[in-house]
Amino acid sequence: MINPKDFWRIVGLLEKHYGKPCAAPARTVLELVLYENIAYLVSDDRREKAFRELKSKIGTRPEDLLLASTTELARIASIGGIFPDLRARRLQEAARIARDIFDGDLESVLVLPFAKARRALKQFPAIGEPGAEKILLFTGAHACLALESNGVRALVRLGFAQEHKSYSSTYRALQNALSESAGSKCDPLIAAHRLLKRHGQEICRRSAPRCAECPVRAGCEFAAAQK
Repeated sequence: MINPKDFWRIVGLLEKHYGKPCAAPARTVLELVLYENIAYLVSDDRREKAFRELKSKIGTRPEDLLLASTTELARIASIGGIFPDLRARRLQEAARIARDIFDGDLESVLVLPFAKARRALKQFPAIGEPGAEKILLFTGAHACLALESNGVRALVRLGFAQEHKSYSSTYRALQNALSESAGSKCDPLIAAHRLLKRHGQEICRRSAPRCAECPVRAGCEFAAAQK
């Protein structure tokens, strides 16, 4: 197993290879929930395009979404891939939760203790623990090692944790292994999240990984096994 203290060295090598990631757009809690729901299994560019269309044509306040027609919401959601009708309903369900449970003030979640804030966000459609943690990280509310699937795959292949049968167990194993090394500042963790995601999308891909081009292949357990 790779030493957890090597985590930031790996992130530094990724930054050297890909460049410093641009700052994440400032978004409200509800906007981040909507951003997760607006698309499914598409590129980041298509997700951004769908979200911009939603924001410009409908708006992102609860009342905007609840007054919109599901047909128009589905049209916008179709920019973000398959199952647009389902995702249109989820957008309105998110708006209802924000209005009825949080009285339209989702920013109040950000002052809650971490576990309570995460539990509150999991009430929204398609927001599990990783998604809730990402929202808390990207809003600067809680510094946590929020990972998505591409980053999880890359870190497991490097040897920071063993892969388990369930994704959630693998995710938690990585967080436990890196808990002391991750630190307590949001900005570096946001950059790490984005770099690891890009690395998993472009080089450390699920199928046909490009190990020969990998900037962190030295010491990588997966790359060594491929030889």
